[in-house]
Amino acid sequence: MPTSGAPAHGARGRAADRPLRAAIVGGGPGGLYTAALLKRLDPEREVTVWERDAPDDTFGFGVVLSDETLGGIEHADPEVYAALRRDFVRWDDIDIVHRGTRHTSGGHGFAALGRKRLLGILHDRCRGLGVDLRFRTGAPPTDRLAEAYDLVVAADGVRSTTRESRADAFRPHVTTHRCRYIWLAADFPFTAFRFEIAETEHGVMQLHGYPYAPDASTVIVEMREEVWRAAGFDELGERESADRCAKIFADALGGHPLSSNKSAWTTFRTVVNERWSHGNVVLLGDAAHTAHFSIGSGTKLAVEDALALAACLDERPSIDQALAAYEEERRPVVASTQRAARASLEWFEDLGRYLDQPPRRFAFNLLTRSRRVTHGNLRLRDARFTESVEREFGCPPGTPPMFTPFRLRGLTLRNRVVVSPMDMYSAVDGVPGDFHLVHLGARALGGAGLVMTEMVCVSAEGRITPGCAGLYTGRQTEAWRRITDFAHERAPGTAIGVQLGHSGRKGSTRLMWEGMDEPLPDGNWPLVAASPLPYRPDSQIPRELTRAQLTDIREQFTSAAVRAARAGFDLLELHCAHGYLLSGFLSPLTNHRTDAYGGTLDRRLRFPLEVFDAVRAVWPQERPMTVRISATDWAEGGTSAEDAVAIARAFAAHGADAVDVSTGQVVAGERPEFGRSYQTPFADRIRHEAGVPVIAVGAISSWDDVNSLILAGRADLCALARPHLYDPHWTLHAAAEQGYAGPGAVWPAQYRAGSRPPRTGRADAPKPRLTLREGPVRGA
Repeated sequence: MPTSGAPAHGARGRAADRPLRAAIVGGGPGGLYTAALLKRLDPEREVTVWERDAPDDTFGFGVVLSDETLGGIEHADPEVYAALRRDFVRWDDIDIVHRGTRHTSGGHGFAALGRKRLLGILHDRCRGLGVDLRFRTGAPPTDRLAEAYDLVVAADGVRSTTRESRADAFRPHVTTHRCRYIWLAADFPFTAFRFEIAETEHGVMQLHGYPYAPDASTVIVEMREEVWRAAGFDELGERESADRCAKIFADALGGHPLSSNKSAWTTFRTVVNERWSHGNVVLLGDAAHTAHFSIGSGTKLAVEDALALAACLDERPSIDQALAAYEEERRPVVASTQRAARASLEWFEDLGRYLDQPPRRFAFNLLTRSRRVTHGNLRLRDARFTESVEREFGCPPGTPPMFTPFRLRGLTLRNRVVVSPMDMYSAVDGVPGDFHLVHLGARALGGAGLVMTEMVCVSAEGRITPGCAGLYTGRQTEAWRRITDFAHERAPGTAIGVQLGHSGRKGSTRLMWEGMDEPLPDGNWPLVAASPLPYRPDSQIPRELTRAQLTDIREQFTSAAVRAARAGFDLLELHCAHGYLLSGFLSPLTNHRTDAYGGTLDRRLRFPLEVFDAVRAVWPQERPMTVRISATDWAEGGTSAEDAVAIARAFAAHGADAVDVSTGQVVAGERPEFGRSYQTPFADRIRHEAGVPVIAVGAISSWDDVNSLILAGRADLCALARPHLYDPHWTLHAAAEQGYAGPGAVWPAQYRAGSRPPRTGRADAPKPRLTLREGPVRGA
């Protein structure tokens, strides 16, 4: 008998003397489809499925599958695809009903069928292929299965006993979220995927509904835990809950009742595993990962897992290699899906935040909540709907949202694009030189509404590296004036802003390309900070600032601000993020003071607000001031999202015109959750809860992202860094690619001839008229 550690066979299914034997724990769609594929690829395989419930027992009602998933099924098993196709209900529209108004967006393309029917199709296929289906039978313990079978597939769901039996190997992380939801059914078909919002005396509730049969629809009712309790659902049984939901959403249901099927209120759990396989045991579907139902079904992911696992087992010479390949293939896809699902889930958790948005903008916000559907996607799917949202927003005809103007105090930006501050480490004695002129000048010519300098330091001791620029001498002021004059003269309409900061405990380090955050080998200068805590174990220990030193530093900021005004900057940003000096006061991880500048958030805010007030007092009143903050430290015990809102409110109350919402870089041990536009939810929350304009940053890489964020109301401006390093004319090229030539993106006269994309080689060559078959050629 082969052991789990050293199977004596190839993954294609044959050992020297017998075929592969596979045990599948769980008879849901993922487990059944895996069984069918394994058997179809090699009929000699012995495949057994254990399912503790009866064949007709199922939870939920309808299952939605994407065209991509269906394409994979059609390619792998045309017979299953044909059976599914006969029963699918298809539709294109999404209806969003909010405060009595329905908005419809079309062109989306959905396909669904009943879960019972899906299971029936897979049962028939498995039986026809010779799979051993064992219903009403719990699987043997995992260790026994692993010894008796060559492969064990754990498809036993979100509460997988297989996973828990080897938790030390799989290392699962389960996150429980804030909403309660229940799966129900209606006895009529919705004509669209329907989202309905109910504002009740107890709080906001939402309905997600879609058809899955000619005479039936799935209905999911969801609400925050506190709303669920306030409404008394915690005291109602299954039937009473269904009846109560039917009354709340009577308009959406047309008075129809709701039915249940072992339906219970539950809380969604996000499952992530550090490993998906151990020995010859592999996780699949919800046992390995979950994604919130609001972006699709777990069935979709499970079926895609099954396709990938079966293919890898067929392609690789050993099970070990096949399982490694399966995880390598699927993990990035699942991680991307889970990020989108998390964004969607949190949007619905915080639904109340958006209820006062204009109705079409609310609908657009809902449709783009996961960041997978974008402004560009929706224009392709339903141009009429998207144009109606743009009109409501105030876009002139033919103007993408990113090219609408935005006003900050006395400054009007011609578009919503900001060149984010990027340290260049190329100054000499704090003086910006020709490199800065070319770098910032090129980006000013590139069309952005606002070009920001790198962090400009308020003292020599406040530099990060010896190459950092400053504004603490007259020579530096003159050098910056040269740059602002160029921007204003050669790129009229582009604003240029200065970011003032002090390195704090993160100073006296090497240039980035010589070793980021590494101490200088020699020539170090003393560091100061809120508390005497080094940034890294090998970093210099800073001195804790005294009251007198705090006053000196505040005056350094005001002196630098006066010089910035003389240098001709249009906007000033105070850098209170990324672990530099002022950020070090805000975070509880870096501020351990016991005086009036430490302890509670109000006290930690005290010195940054003192600096802000002093700078605002000397900065020209008509010119705007912004503040950059780290909205989270990405570390336990650090700044929370609630803290970030309070910090933003405090700066807004003191006169900040906008908050530049970044995250992290406060402590070396941070664990960021990277992904597309991953920092924008923090900006979104601050914008809606603090009521202050925000600049969103963080992996915003496309003009489609910018249009989506602006139109959905998640941000007022979008700051991009790396895209502007790749392409200094990013904004102008975005205009050209969208066919826009209005006042929001003006090409310099010298570059106007290049305002259209250059021609490329032909890509539409005529196709061959005939395709010759292999074989002898007649007449040769």
